[in-house]
Amino acid sequence: MQHRNWECPKCHNCEFDTDQFRAAGGMFAKIFDVQNKRFTTVSCTRCQFTEIYRIDSSTLGNVFDFFTN
Repeated sequence: MQHRNWECPKCHNCEFDTDQFRAAGGMFAKIFDVQNKRFTTVSCTRCQFTEIYRIDSSTLGNVFDFFTN
């Protein structure tokens, strides 16, 4: 994937891959194993340097995650 505005701060490559992951945040989320924090990653295809960006998660998504755990 290429994007004109993104450049790796380490090797100045302009090609990258994106992905997402979820993580538990807070005591109750950990107790009930609910991943209520969402993140997007942008990884350089050359040197593998990765930036992580937090995404706002919806309440509906958190409820769905709780019941489908």
